[in-house]
Amino acid sequence: MKISLVAGAAVLTITSLAACGAMAQSRDTMQIAGSSTVLPFASIVAEEFGAVFPEFKTPVVGSGGTGGGLKQFCEGVGDNTIDIANASRQIKGSELEVCKANGVTDIREIQFGYDGIVFATAASGPDFALTPLQVYKAIAANVVVDGALVPNPYKTWNEVDASLPNQPIVLAVPASNHGTREVFQEKVVAAGAEEAGLPETLTAEEKTAALTAYRQDVVTEISGDYTETLARLKSDPNTVGVFGLSFYEQNTDTLKVATVDGIVPTKATIAAGEYPVSRPLFFYVKGQHIGVVPGISEFVAFFLSDAMAGEGGTLEANGLIPQPADKTAEVIAAYDAATSL
Repeated sequence: MKISLVAGAAVLTITSLAACGAMAQSRDTMQIAGSSTVLPFASIVAEEFGAVFPEFKTPVVGSGGTGGGLKQFCEGVGDNTIDIANASRQIKGSELEVCKANGVTDIREIQFGYDGIVFATAASGPDFALTPLQVYKAIAANVVVDGALVPNPYKTWNEVDASLPNQPIVLAVPASNHGTREVFQEKVVAAGAEEAGLPETLTAEEKTAALTAYRQDVVTEISGDYTETLARLKSDPNTVGVFGLSFYEQNTDTLKVATVDGIVPTKATIAAGEYPVSRPLFFYVKGQHIGVVPGISEFVAFFLSDAMAGEGGTLEANGLIPQPADKTAEVIAAYDAATSL
């Protein structure tokens, strides 16, 4: 039996405003790719969608990171291009330019909730109470010491700050193909560097390098999904890994989470805006495929329904921090109006 698709006070009336004649399309299964953070949520919705709507085939959901998914999304319009890109950050202006140059001119942005970025360590290890400044001093290739930028001298966490464990610095962070990396860079590393006070004599190019160049001796950049980061922690218990909160919550038997600026990352602290390293989550719909590849608008409506993304819904039970109902209503209205970026 189909459920009533209601989000807050807004009834989902998402229409299939489509360019049905925009392409000759034989594919009847939605293709979705992108963010490893959004992957588990999209996979759950896809499976439920296939069960609730047997007239449509269950969407195929892949990973590849936010950057990788948006690259596929922007390759063009047609049978061999994906319909939806999952993203843990907003699409960039440069990506929009590529999309439009390749004929992808109807791009619908769907924000569906929030997630936090956490630092997790082996459950058997010591507790970590981190700040952006400490993370910057541990991860940056060059750091500020006595007002000058020098090669990073720190080998253990307690050399960075005496309050931290006497443990070798080993970090596993998302590679540049992940949206998590960009949020981590902005809200942790760059914030820490600002607090450290980069020398004012640096050129713009030198400042960018100081903010973005990570150490090669103790930092592993993970291009795969969070399971690869988890494997690093299991092989080396000294590793501090960067994860999405939802993934951490699925692995609390083997992981413990660090505080950031004294705040424990939880759904409540993220929803309240107290935890400093959080972000909205998105997926992007190729409007030119709506009404051509079957079920896209129905999938969007189902994803945004109370039963899936709302308070007390299936995705909240799996780690999503739901967004306010009025925000969801706003997203729905923009989609129904065929509002494109």
